[in-house]
Amino acid sequence: MLRNLFISLIFITFSSWLHAETFDHSAWDTLVKAHVVSINNGLATQVDYGALLQQRAKLAEYLKSLSTLPRNRFDALSTSEQLAFLINAYNAWTVELILTKYPKLESIKDLGNVISSPWKKEFIPLFNDTVSLDKIEHEFIRGSERYNDPRIHFAVNCASIGCPALREEAYTGDQLDVQLEAQAQRFFADSSRNRWQNNKLQVSSIFKWYRGDFGAGWRDSNSLHEFLALYGGAMKLPETAMKKLKSGALEITFLDYDWRLNDTH
Repeated sequence: MLRNLFISLIFITFSSWLHAETFDHSAWDTLVKAHVVSINNGLATQVDYGALLQQRAKLAEYLKSLSTLPRNRFDALSTSEQLAFLINAYNAWTVELILTKYPKLESIKDLGNVISSPWKKEFIPLFNDTVSLDKIEHEFIRGSERYNDPRIHFAVNCASIGCPALREEAYTGDQLDVQLEAQAQRFFADSSRNRWQNNKLQVSSIFKWYRGDFGAGWRDSNSLHEFLALYGGAMKLPETAMKKLKSGALEITFLDYDWRLNDTH
């Protein structure tokens, strides 16, 4: 009996140690704090790619730290630590992709061609494989049953004006829920991306492209209408519109997406 108790205590201690483990994103935190600029009263950001180009060696060090994390150690992290890791990885490698051609581009789309988009380019060494941005977003994050949080769409950044803001700090496991909620609130409050205008609800095309994600049950939202109703206050919807939105009767239109580079210049 004592032997079994001793084994159980060892197992609990070891499990607690595994789940308490974190990944150090301080290098990325330093870079974005220095080179991501808040605009529009803090609702959006721009990126100083010119300054980041001068710091590319530091970015490379951070990317190397991501690349050398073994898959088994990643799997041992808590769910929030894993998701923070993947979001930061997506954003940091997107910046690196921009820097490969900066300043000779006007949009991330300039890095693709008629055959393949920049998001399908396999250039990221991760988990003993070479993967694309699409694989990080659609397979590791959206394709996993571990996360199921549609607010990731307000955190991963595609280096474009139409995107939700690139956050001015690294995501961390212990602050992830607060950070994702802040990203959602600022995105919905930005009337250039989502707005009530002329008695119509006009929202970002993100909600058209990933409609299914927003109706997959997060916070009991089983439709896009129900998800948008969670943030009706941030969009300053009138009470009559909120009632129609909650009932699914409000017409939703989708705004054109601005693919121009989210550069400070």
